[in-house]
Amino acid sequence: MAMVDELGATAGSVAGSAGVAQKGCFVMWQMVPNKWLIELVVGGHKVAAGSDGNVAWRHTPWLGAHAAKGGVRPLRRALQGLDPMAISAVFSSAQYMGEKRISGTDCFVLKLSADQVDLADRSDNTAEMIKHVIFGYFSQRSGLLVFLEDSYLTRIQSPGTHPTYWETTMATKIEDYRIVDGVMVAHSGQSSVIITRFGDNLKAGLSVTRMEEIWTIDDVAFNVPGLSLDCFIPPKEVQKEYPEENLDWRSPLHR
Repeated sequence: MAMVDELGATAGSVAGSAGVAQKGCFVMWQMVPNKWLIELVVGGHKVAAGSDGNVAWRHTPWLGAHAAKGGVRPLRRALQGLDPMAISAVFSSAQYMGEKRISGTDCFVLKLSADQVDLADRSDNTAEMIKHVIFGYFSQRSGLLVFLEDSYLTRIQSPGTHPTYWETTMATKIEDYRIVDGVMVAHSGQSSVIITRFGDNLKAGLSVTRMEEIWTIDDVAFNVPGLSLDCFIPPKEVQKEYPEENLDWRSPLHR
C-alpha cells in the first residue's frame, strides 16, 4: 500500500508524486446473515470493522470504536470478488448502463445509486452524505465482477463555520478467480483511492490524498470450525451507544 498527500494540488499532479509503500495484511470473517469482521494491519497500525447483523462499527487508533451511520451494509472488500452471494445481492436491483471494455475484457456495466433515505440515514447534524454511486463491470464471458468503482461526496459543516466537502473515489481491478469448494473467489487485485477535500475555508486550496493497494489472498476457507456469533459482538463502546435498542449482545450460550 502506498499513500501520497498533497496540498494545493490537482489529481493529475498527485499521480506523478512518489509515495511511501507499506506492507500489511488483513483477515476477514463472515457468517450469514450480515455478520462480518475484518482486521487490517499496515504501517504499524491496526484498523478493525465489523457487523453483528444489527449494528456495523469501526475501530481506528485515532477515533477508537464507534458505530457506523446507516443500516448494516456488506463490507466493500467482500465485494472485491471475495463473496459472490453479496455481489449478487447488492447488484440485483442495479441499473444496466451498457457495455465497456476493461483491461481487454468485454463487460456489461451495472450502476447503483443510494436513495435519499439511505443518504439521510448515513448523515448527522455535522456531516451530510450527498451522493454515493457504485459501478460494477462484469465479464460478458464469465459473468464475474472484474472491476468495481464507487464514489461518494460528503458535506461537513460545524455550527458557525464554512462547509468543507470530501469526495472519495475508489476503483478496484479484480482478477485471479479460482474455485474454492465450488465457489469462484478472486485471489488478487489492485485498488486506488483518491480523497479530495475542498471548500472556501481551506487556505491551502484543494487537498488531494491518493492511496494505492495491491492485494493477494493467501487462504480461503468455508465452514470454519470454532467460528461463532461471539466473534461478531461489537466492542463495549459501541454497545453503550445503543441502550434504547434493547439488543441482546450476549452469546446464545449465555442467554
